[in-house]
Amino acid sequence: MKKLLIIPALLLSSAVMASDYNYELTPVIGYNLPEGNLDYDTQFLIGLEAQYNSDTFLKPELSVLYSDADYENNSPASTDIYRIMLNGVHEYSYKDNMTPFSKVGIGYETIDKHLEDNRDSLFIDAGIGVKLPLAKAISLKLETIYMLKYNDNRLDNNLAILAGLNFAFGQKPLPAPPARPEIKRQILKPKPTPVVKPKPPVVQPKPVDGDNDKDGVLNSLDRCPATPAGNVVNNDGCTKEVNLHVNFENGSYNVDEASKALVKKFADFLIARPNYTAQIIGHTNNIGRESDNQVLSQNRANSVRDLIVEYGVAQDRVTAIGRGESDPIATNDTAEGLAQNRRIEATLNKN
Repeated sequence: MKKLLIIPALLLSSAVMASDYNYELTPVIGYNLPEGNLDYDTQFLIGLEAQYNSDTFLKPELSVLYSDADYENNSPASTDIYRIMLNGVHEYSYKDNMTPFSKVGIGYETIDKHLEDNRDSLFIDAGIGVKLPLAKAISLKLETIYMLKYNDNRLDNNLAILAGLNFAFGQKPLPAPPARPEIKRQILKPKPTPVVKPKPPVVQPKPVDGDNDKDGVLNSLDRCPATPAGNVVNNDGCTKEVNLHVNFENGSYNVDEASKALVKKFADFLIARPNYTAQIIGHTNNIGRESDNQVLSQNRANSVRDLIVEYGVAQDRVTAIGRGESDPIATNDTAEGLAQNRRIEATLNKN
């Protein structure tokens, strides 16, 4: 069995996480559902939310909402209502394709016509929502905000339901590489070499070595002494895995156009070597549920296998398996490590 010496890289890079941005701006529309004793009808809202993505637990957000409300018992009286809120927003890590969040804060409401004992006053608010990515730096933002207002010796409630387009901008710079330590060179004065009488050579017996798993690597150097027969191995005697660097959209298992061209090169490699078979292995990082990641990795491996077969490789020469998040090659605590762990690999076997 001959070892495969070199397999060139087939794709440029693996999928990367979305870059972090300093600021977010969200124009919103929606409805406010007021408590009955306020004597308002349901109000159509428009507004704007601005968020600063600090590295703190709660990210500061400033919101302004406007509505034109009609008094139900004072028709045709209507009034302009402005609400200004300062909130702290906490975002949760869930999956690549959504970002849940919660918020809490304080606000101030001003009313143009003070009927039914309605007054300008402070209020507290709390809300939940989710951001769904539509494109790079653009998301659909959905949220619900509860507002509790002290209004002329009584507590009044409002519930706002909002939707808007979230625009992120001001990309954060990548961290600078660590500085290389300065190496001080010391000039050493040569010392006279002592004369040493040569000792007679000691004849050592040759060690008995072999290759029990027949992979071409001696037992003394073999770090995987039970490699299955026929597997192409590296210099350590372990099954050689090739990172195909296939690029997927977040939460998707469709191979993009840039990756298809390079997957075809791998298919051409197999067509030119009919005595080789391949196993396509899908991996994910640890974002999301482990069971969902297992299914996603299998679907991605299936997509690449089906594409290789479509390019002319016999179906019985290519298999697919998903390993989920169980076999990371980098830390999952950084964006770079998460990107490296979202990968497609292939192992080769020579018949």
